[in-house]
Amino acid sequence: MLTFHDGPYLVTGASGGIGAATVRRLRSAGCTVYASGRDTDKIRALCDETGAFPLPFDLRDEASIEGAVSGIDWYGVVNCGGDGGEIAAPQDTDIEVFDRVIAVNARGTLLVTKYAAREMIAAGRGGAIVNVSSQASLVALTGHVSYGASKGAVDTITRVSALELGPHGIRVNAVNPTVVMTPMSAWYWDKPETGGKLLEAMPLGRYATEDEIAAPIAFLLSNEASMISAVTLPIDGGFTAV
Repeated sequence: MLTFHDGPYLVTGASGGIGAATVRRLRSAGCTVYASGRDTDKIRALCDETGAFPLPFDLRDEASIEGAVSGIDWYGVVNCGGDGGEIAAPQDTDIEVFDRVIAVNARGTLLVTKYAAREMIAAGRGGAIVNVSSQASLVALTGHVSYGASKGAVDTITRVSALELGPHGIRVNAVNPTVVMTPMSAWYWDKPETGGKLLEAMPLGRYATEDEIAAPIAFLLSNEASMISAVTLPIDGGFTAV
């Protein structure tokens, strides 16, 4: 059984499937959790269900992030908020969409880390940050130039943050999931011509569930992972090894 510091923990993207599953898992372990996400109705319902606290802010707005995150002595952070962008080849990419995906996925992850880490350092208790990246940062996926670039940046943010924050006892890791059939993914991957090819190439031959991503996130936040930092962990059924 995993053990945790009592928190508090921040989970962004909690109105999505992986974020919500992470909130539920942390709350079931007795952790104090703050949930943030773009769908305020879903966040409110999740907090009513689990006893988490809502903490709304805009991942594209530095002032919004600073105002929400500052002043709380965080022990853990899960950067799960994301934008799936579009499916396009480099020559067809909509640069406005590219900029938005980078702003949410990469810049948003860095900004939450920036302001949360300041509070974690000030509290002097160490802590853990887990960034939700993607298999799209590890291998080339057709049409994923914007999303893959943003998640490649998340992996670099993870490694550099682990280097910089390690002396303060703060561990920083990332998980790199394969497809989970959340609404953000289903519109593209739930088709024979796309998802079928991915499943054929995956040794385990199936998509991941939300809980199968939330469980490793929780492990990386836990006391049992106290010597793990700077890892980018594929949770992909073996896809990136093929």
